Amino acid sequence: MEPSGAGRKERPKPREPSARLEKAKQKSAQQELKQRQRAEIYALNRVMTELEQQQFDSFCKQMQASGE
Repeated sequence: MEPSGAGRKERPKPREPSARLEKAKQKSAQQELKQRQRAEIYALNRVMTELEQQQFDSFCKQMQASGE
């Protein structure tokens, strides 16, 4: 019977933990950027929806005024 792990190649452990830390920082920065972009998109969507509603209300008032 072979000991468990026999036949498996052991991965060499990275000697520089700074590479792992740098990768984690990049991932964190990428997530923050994504969150910020998402928040900006939601804010822009809200503004555009309000503008669209104002324009629709204005259009309805014009149609009522010309119909009378």
